[in-house]
Amino acid sequence: MPSEHAYSLQVALRRISGLFRRREARHRSALLALSRGLGARPGRGLAAPLLCLVGLLTLFLACKPSGKESSQLASRTVTELARASAEDVRELKMGMPLGAQELEKLLPAGPLAELDARDAREALNKARSRVQDLRVAKSTFFALVAPSGVVVRSDGEQDRLVGKDLLAAFPDLRRALGGPVVETRGMMAEAAEVRGKPDGQRVVGAPIGAVGQARALYVSGWSWSAYAYRLENAARSAARAAAEKGAKVPLLYVYVAVGRDVFGAPVSPDVNANAVRELDLPAKAKAGQPFTTELELTGRSFGLAAIGVPELGPGVAVVLLRSET
Repeated sequence: MPSEHAYSLQVALRRISGLFRRREARHRSALLALSRGLGARPGRGLAAPLLCLVGLLTLFLACKPSGKESSQLASRTVTELARASAEDVRELKMGMPLGAQELEKLLPAGPLAELDARDAREALNKARSRVQDLRVAKSTFFALVAPSGVVVRSDGEQDRLVGKDLLAAFPDLRRALGGPVVETRGMMAEAAEVRGKPDGQRVVGAPIGAVGQARALYVSGWSWSAYAYRLENAARSAARAAAEKGAKVPLLYVYVAVGRDVFGAPVSPDVNANAVRELDLPAKAKAGQPFTTELELTGRSFGLAAIGVPELGPGVAVVLLRSET
């Protein structure tokens, strides 16, 4: 007949193997006996439960997900995200001049200041629909901008940009009035896609009208927080597709590091963004060569991978945090 402590050890081992599900009542009694044993007399009677607890702790540590493994997997995913970002940039760069041509056909000859808001929005939507690259573009806004920099109309249902000075936030766009397509970035509160946090934007502008005689600008772009959310969704979709049936999908967060600023999806944890900011990743992450490291955040092990994306602009990196579940 085995002793009470030996029996406790046997039950604990059954728990590890999963047999406790069929012997729940017996297991509960054994756990009670184990808890009593921990308070029993010192000496040999205490050895079995202590060995049991040490064994369980060892097994837990051995099965704990590795941040190094997560960073290696994140490196593959962030490389794919960089390729997707390059394509997103290409769509706008190639599509905006064509969209400007279509918009010119749709605008009346009169002064833009007299243009009806509903007609302007309809023209913006039609121009976008006629250009394939713009139909699939990841932009959060399209806008018609007067040479003065004032937004005549944007395509938003609730137009937060109308009447605002776009050139004040993105002064480099003024060069687009002279002919070339201009890509730039800045910060404009009315173009933000997140509340309670700073948000910046990347924009592209093309002239409407003859070179050197542009009557307006056609401008589009995305907020960095909305773009991080777009990449995060792409990463999660890929992870779900790659997971074997019944396997757990990892926890994923995507951030865009723009110089010293870090932008994540609207609901992403601030503690993660702060940790990413402290690493100064744009200085470490190179194009085509992901930088990887491991982090411990809120008691959880994460693998981090960051890659420079020059298409998004100088000093911009896409960052992926991955934790196995």
